[in-house]
Amino acid sequence: MSAQEVQLFGNQQLSIEDIVNIAHQNTQVQLSGCEQFSAKIDSALSFLDSLLKEDGVIYGVTTGYGDSVTVPVPLNLVDELPLHLTRFHGCGLGDVFNKVQGRAILATRLASLSQGYSGVSWEMLNLLKDYLNLDIVPVIPQEGSVGASGDLTPLSYVAGAMVGERDVFYKDKILNSAQVMQAAGLKPLTLRPKEGLAVMNGTAVMTALACLAFDRANYLAKLASRITALSSLALKGNSHHFDEILFSVKPHPGQQQVAKWIRDDLNHHDHPRNADRLQDRYSIRCAPHVIGVLQDSLPFFRQMIENELNSANDNPIIDGEGEHVLHGGHFYGGHIAMAMDSMKTAIANLADLADRQIASLVDTKFNNGLPSNLSDSEAERRYINHGFKAVQIGASAYTAEALKLTMPASVFSRSTECHNQDKVSMGTIASRDCLRILQLTEQVIASTLLASIQGVRLRIKQGELEFSSLTADMQAMYTDITHYFENLTEDRPMEAVLRQTISYIQEKRWALYE
Repeated sequence: MSAQEVQLFGNQQLSIEDIVNIAHQNTQVQLSGCEQFSAKIDSALSFLDSLLKEDGVIYGVTTGYGDSVTVPVPLNLVDELPLHLTRFHGCGLGDVFNKVQGRAILATRLASLSQGYSGVSWEMLNLLKDYLNLDIVPVIPQEGSVGASGDLTPLSYVAGAMVGERDVFYKDKILNSAQVMQAAGLKPLTLRPKEGLAVMNGTAVMTALACLAFDRANYLAKLASRITALSSLALKGNSHHFDEILFSVKPHPGQQQVAKWIRDDLNHHDHPRNADRLQDRYSIRCAPHVIGVLQDSLPFFRQMIENELNSANDNPIIDGEGEHVLHGGHFYGGHIAMAMDSMKTAIANLADLADRQIASLVDTKFNNGLPSNLSDSEAERRYINHGFKAVQIGASAYTAEALKLTMPASVFSRSTECHNQDKVSMGTIASRDCLRILQLTEQVIASTLLASIQGVRLRIKQGELEFSSLTADMQAMYTDITHYFENLTEDRPMEAVLRQTISYIQEKRWALYE
């Protein structure tokens, strides 16, 4: 999607890819001009105004918040109430979300408010739109949300920025939002009744992070398949492990897809490879079964995430056209929590798989004739060179940390806020854990990718593998990586090339299985 393309909010379903594109500044944002959308926004505002004139009781508008629902707010103070909500929740801690994550959060909250059931003004919707288009991104601490009543504390930093009381990222600086809005020709928002709650009482943070996690997970499933093929070549593996007939009898579609990817990468039909061993180790032979779990789960994850993305998830719901105020719990992030807890496990298993593959590649007991630790040093130089020895240790460390983080966050509900929030989702923690596991897994994957390339390079050098026998896609990827990753003959620090490879993975440098 080019920078000139526009993503409309308010008249269509949004996809994960839409949020990812906005997060990475690949598209601009506009509100729909359709009459149905306008009618929803206008009717909710009008209905709220009429209720206030009639002294109607509305949670968070004419009452206190949470356990304070029984405390009536005098009408002369109703206008101040939402500002106080943004202020007392300004207690987030920990690292802050980066700009990409912050943009995803803004877009996801705009998606929910654009459903037309939150009672927000055009001024609020337009300011969110302008923030995205002008790349004004609130500085949001990562910690402090239990995932119900939604992401209250982190989203208070969005609301606080819009009223001019918090900091934002703008032009590579962190500045006060009032100062930035003045420079950009924008006016700080005066929150209407319900608007503080509308911005804050929802699942935007966890859902935005879930969109970003899905995007990375989708790529890693493909990259893990490619690395398995490279590792199989380096280990002189048996390509018959990925045979079509074999996988037809256990017909998980994602698993079958992974087997086909690997089979095609190995050029199995033109160059079937028969190893000395009848059966390769599980980290090669069972790779489709490991990666396939993630590949088969992705449609389920997509359904859960996109349903949440395209929902009104604050409280109360304002049905202006039907003139209903509906008090419920749509801020509860259980679906995102389940998706992220499940994704965590599937992703960590990719780390474990790649860790076992690099362990085989460096070990002369298992690597079928490759030099120790994949070092290409010769003669007496081999006694002091250690190749990938420490890289494999690092991969093991990253894998252990990833596996440790797979403990499901969603089962650690805590009773909070005077037992009003007595069952909570922990969806935001699950999403944050998932992103951390993705980072660790990308580190393992980068380590194993370079090791497998080195292994293939050694086989080609030894005359045991013909470069011409590789598919065009495999040749292109091998050539690209060997241009920036030189043959490892003498020991050298590997940190820079590992970081470069991780960056390439996160940028999706290599087009895979299009």
